[in-house]
Amino acid sequence: MIAAFRIARSKLRLPAFTHTIRFRLTVLYSGLLFVLTALVLGGTYLAVERSGEAHPVSKQFSASKYVNDEYVGEIPVVKVQEVEAAVNYETLANLRRFSFALLGGLAVASLAIGWVLSGRVLRPVRAISRTAAEIQATDLSQRIRLDGPKDELRDLADTVDSMLDRLDEAFRAQRQLIDDASHELRSPLAIIRANLDAVLTAEESDEAERRAAARSVDRATTRMTRLVEDLLATARRTAPALADADVDLAAAAGEACEEFAPLAAERGLVLHRRLTTGLTVIGDHDALRRAMGNLLSNAVRLAPPGTRITVAAGRTEGWLWASVQDEGPGILDDDQSRVFDRFWRAKANGGNRDRHAGLGLAIVRQIVESHGGQIRLFSQVGKGSTFVLWFPAPGAEQTNTGPPEDQPF
Repeated sequence: MIAAFRIARSKLRLPAFTHTIRFRLTVLYSGLLFVLTALVLGGTYLAVERSGEAHPVSKQFSASKYVNDEYVGEIPVVKVQEVEAAVNYETLANLRRFSFALLGGLAVASLAIGWVLSGRVLRPVRAISRTAAEIQATDLSQRIRLDGPKDELRDLADTVDSMLDRLDEAFRAQRQLIDDASHELRSPLAIIRANLDAVLTAEESDEAERRAAARSVDRATTRMTRLVEDLLATARRTAPALADADVDLAAAAGEACEEFAPLAAERGLVLHRRLTTGLTVIGDHDALRRAMGNLLSNAVRLAPPGTRITVAAGRTEGWLWASVQDEGPGILDDDQSRVFDRFWRAKANGGNRDRHAGLGLAIVRQIVESHGGQIRLFSQVGKGSTFVLWFPAPGAEQTNTGPPEDQPF
């Protein structure tokens, strides 16, 4: 029986508009208004009916009629109570007819009014749907920008606009990253291809040319390897499944120092450590070690031979910090706000461009901000640079202004 009912219902095709929210709201508004009006009219009818006796005239009497004391015949008469009951009966009949007519007209009018009102209420929803239908992955510039009162639908539209702003920024950054990465990869690939074609596969090339080509290929592959590692680090830190734990900030900085100690010694640099123990940060140990490693990589690469690189970590008020200080060429004031941009590269010594991929500092900022911290740069041309990573100490109260503006040492 139930199966037959379901089959019959599936075969019954209703018009498309009956499946819309507007139709359901219209039926709901009309039904509620109809029921309330019926209750009011029914209550009125019951009150009038119980206020007195109501029935047609049922008893009549005869009375003698006299004119100038002369009997002229019998006439029908009724009691006053019978007249009142008959009047009440006719009143109730008229009330019933009026109520049924009013309910019928109200049903039609409420459907029409409900259809119009529900359409006006759902107009912002249609605007949201229309804008969403026009949005594509390649064009997120469309916005709802809903006008009208600051109600729930306006809040919904503003929330969707805010979400679209974030998506647009994310897609823009993604496209920029892909374009920049493809550009950075194209250059070393071209170098490898040119050396392979010109020297390594040519039989007439001598041993010196082959060694020079091999060194060029090695530098190109090293550059590509660093770029790929930076891209993987960026993707890993933005992964939603990343689990944070208690990390010793000083230990992460110490591991980064151990990693770059041989390279620093090879370049004649003094690597000085000033690490305070007991600095616990909630985060990712590998990511924090990589952030310090990226800062050390820049310092070792740019600092003049014979100078000192200082790696420090400590606590100031409700913040933990780690820093890398070098005595390199420094950074121009106009460039300090751009050093953390992806693939941005400043001029190196001698006016030649620094051939580093340009993702290291951008990854450092991303790692620090994903841990709820901030990065600060203090630099003077010719005197060196100091990068300070600030992290909120677990359980400590931080001020709304953020970490201190000055260097911690």
